[in-house]
Amino acid sequence: MNPPDVAAAVVVGGLFAAGCYLLLQRTLMRLLFGFLLLGHATNLLLLIAAGSPGAPPIIGAARIGDEPSADPLPQAMALTAIVITFALTIFLLSLVYRSRQLHGNDEVRDDAEDRRLAENQQREASAAAADPHRTNGSGQARTAADEGGNTL
Repeated sequence: MNPPDVAAAVVVGGLFAAGCYLLLQRTLMRLLFGFLLLGHATNLLLLIAAGSPGAPPIIGAARIGDEPSADPLPQAMALTAIVITFALTIFLLSLVYRSRQLHGNDEVRDDAEDRRLAENQQREASAAAADPHRTNGSGQARTAADEGGNTL
């Protein structure tokens, strides 16, 4: 690998890392910026993967020289990725705008159902630890076991 390839790989890796970090944030605006960074990193990766530029991929009398033709597939994939990124960006931007209108901010709140499930799991775990002979969900009695898995 020559130095420009290494620099490009580092830039693509940095864009992917920053995009993934921003996607994990709780505000929708940061999520939008993370998605944009991932889209740009994908486009750059596709163009780097295309290799060095060549002659236009047109076969006919207008072709000049023996230069190998460029592969049009990575360019077509990059254009497709640009269109998809643009469409999803507009959709996410509308979600951010609507969230700001309804709630006054764009932060994603905890789901009440997720909190309720977590509390139930904690309650069941503490109840099972307190009473080892408590029955499980199927009505069968649980048996206590030591560290080795042997029943007591």
